[in-house]
Amino acid sequence: MTGKVVIKEVAARDGLQAQPKHLSVAQRLELLAALGKTGVPELEIGSFVSPKAIPQMAGTDEIAANLPETTAAYSALVPNMKGYELAVRAGVRCHAIAIAATEEMNRNNIRKGLDETFTMAEEILDRAAAEGVDIHVYLAVAFECPYEGAVAEDLVLAQVERLMRHDPARLLIADTIGAANPAAVQSMMQQLIDRYGPDRLGCHFHDTRAMGLANVYAALQAGVRQFDASAGGLGGCPFAPGAKGNVATEDVVMLCESMGYQTGIDMPRLLDAVTLLSEMIGSPQGGRAHTWLTKQCA
Repeated sequence: MTGKVVIKEVAARDGLQAQPKHLSVAQRLELLAALGKTGVPELEIGSFVSPKAIPQMAGTDEIAANLPETTAAYSALVPNMKGYELAVRAGVRCHAIAIAATEEMNRNNIRKGLDETFTMAEEILDRAAAEGVDIHVYLAVAFECPYEGAVAEDLVLAQVERLMRHDPARLLIADTIGAANPAAVQSMMQQLIDRYGPDRLGCHFHDTRAMGLANVYAALQAGVRQFDASAGGLGGCPFAPGAKGNVATEDVVMLCESMGYQTGIDMPRLLDAVTLLSEMIGSPQGGRAHTWLTKQCA
């Protein structure tokens, strides 16, 4: 197998947003600089949310104004139209918006019902298209919801169809609590790839049940070439019980490159960034292959 796999590094947002230790703006900029040196093509810098809701993300506007120079494309999460406007004002031209596939997840996450959430997303997408802003839409809890249980595949496929009518730059199927299995991933992503092609589809996996890498493999087999990952496997959704642990960037890079795909990511520099992150939060981080990879790069 050959070809390119695009990895968006989300440690500085999804990785940090649920951490008990809150990093300063200066520390987050230092982390972004270290991650930028790895050659990762995309970097999520934070989220334009109320600091009362997620204090770990306070100061994202200041970060946006002082971003280190890198070849990576920067993006930020926005929760609603106000967040969209704040991000645009800060100069960010690629935004992520997260909506859940279930009623209860939306109500617990953003205090809106399912229909209201989709309408909000559509309004942001339409405005962004008129203003030349790229939107990456995340369809959260696409396999299982912590409040409602298993999510029907047909429901997710219909929701994707609705969202695709508004031309997102990318639509990511998100296994928010790490409950997916490779068979379910292959089934869903194969249908989506067959219908929409690989250019605007991606996946966001968590490793809660130790199936994160297997799910990345299943998505690759279906034709997906765009993934989120977090250095050291840090992070998870603060509003989804049991969600801790994004799939680790170093594991995803190892998997993809061992299969012949190119990620463009420098593994020794990525491991250095994981070390820095571990020091900053005061807790050792690392993917499943972290020890082996460290020895190989020594």
